[in-house]
Amino acid sequence: MTHAIPLGRSVEVSVPATTANLGPGFDTLGMALTMGDRLSATVVEGTGITVEVHGVGEGEVPTDETNLIAKSLLHAFAAKGVTAPGLHLVAHNTIPHGRGLGSSGAAIVAGVMAAKGLLEGFESFDASELLAIATEMEGHPDNIAPSLFGGLTIAWMTDQGPKHKKLSVHRGVSLVVAVPQEASMSTQLARSLQPDTVPHQDAIFNLSRSALLIAALIQSPELLFEATEDKLHQTYRASAMQDTDDLLQKLRKQGFAAVVSGAGPSVLILCSDPSQRAEVASIVESHGGGSWASHMLTVDERGATVEEVPTLAD
Repeated sequence: MTHAIPLGRSVEVSVPATTANLGPGFDTLGMALTMGDRLSATVVEGTGITVEVHGVGEGEVPTDETNLIAKSLLHAFAAKGVTAPGLHLVAHNTIPHGRGLGSSGAAIVAGVMAAKGLLEGFESFDASELLAIATEMEGHPDNIAPSLFGGLTIAWMTDQGPKHKKLSVHRGVSLVVAVPQEASMSTQLARSLQPDTVPHQDAIFNLSRSALLIAALIQSPELLFEATEDKLHQTYRASAMQDTDDLLQKLRKQGFAAVVSGAGPSVLILCSDPSQRAEVASIVESHGGGSWASHMLTVDERGATVEEVPTLAD
């Protein structure tokens, strides 16, 4: 099917970074962060997609239809049985790549949201469709759900596809994200380091901590330190991210609720009081000879947005 999407129609997309797992909530819990990427998508003459990249990934990521944003956009069009028009995409990226902050999830969500905006008036996407289409590209919904919907999300898979529940984080919770300047980590490599089975007591341990973490994040921030303990993934991945593990242990020994962000190597610190953030930032920035940067962020409650850009004719 081909829709007569007007030549020159343009949409702007904003999509947040995310942090997944949050310690014990492996492949289940995620949170949107006030750091993000922007994308513009414009209908142009001809066929195919060209991509212009500014910021993170400039000169490194593909600028044709093999770009992840372009692939995601085409996947969303195909889900509606629609042939995409010629498109020019301009990506302004600030989310670091390969650092465990959901850059690939954000790229996928950006493409899906661009398709949603471009098809406005021709086809519609509800929330469950957006989540399903994006998760098909990503493989699991723990980064996709917070990127799409914002806030703290619980995501799970069913026979009918992925589902999510969005929650609001207690106002007493403050975030610091520690990002290494050079090191990166492949999600595929991180997953390969985990065993196929885990001890029964470790599974029970994480179940209890995951439940406790939800209570800590939405109601009782004073429980964050205990609630962020994990035995399912961080220990197994530590050997591939020694500097990350060193920083993690340093912060936890001083009583801070530090966890690996996503697949790493970034570290998320959940502070139970905003006054703790300066001390955390000082520890981060002195670690590893100054090779780490700290970002004082908050939870992004909006999630991804898309707006049509008015044309001169409008």
